[in-house]
Amino acid sequence: MTTNAPILVLMGPSGTGKSTVGAMLSGRLGWAFQEGDDLHPAANVEKMRRGHALTDDDRIPWLRLIAEWIDERRAAGEPGIVTCSALKRSYRDILRRENVTFVNFTGDPAVVFERMMRRQGHFMPPALLDSQFATLEAPGPDERALDVDLALAPDQQADVIASELGLESR
Repeated sequence: MTTNAPILVLMGPSGTGKSTVGAMLSGRLGWAFQEGDDLHPAANVEKMRRGHALTDDDRIPWLRLIAEWIDERRAAGEPGIVTCSALKRSYRDILRRENVTFVNFTGDPAVVFERMMRRQGHFMPPALLDSQFATLEAPGPDERALDVDLALAPDQQADVIASELGLESR
């Protein structure tokens, strides 16, 4: 059985705070949370670790795994939150379902670069940030999306998302 339980795809370049806000929202709402980076094939992780940007061919299998996770939530009638850069419309087309809302973290790339420089233990090097912003296609007016200012603190971002989408804490 497929239902319309909401699914949020927290999107944007690496370092925008998707994981932090996703975990925060998951705790508040009691929804399942999937860190999209954990679904990357090992070859993708190694490629990025070496400082090479992923190609469309690299991303497609990963996006399909995220789409499977979304479909599992839908089949179970459960809401969920997943992180995924979803940089291009064609990537979002793979993930798009009637109950999916893309939460697009937007703002100054310099702020993101500064965050990435402070981040410890992540495979994505700051050197690849420019390629992510160059690839980024903002959601169009025909896409179900909410822009969230990445300059806000994570708890404020979570508040904006919950308020704008009418989500209630458990």
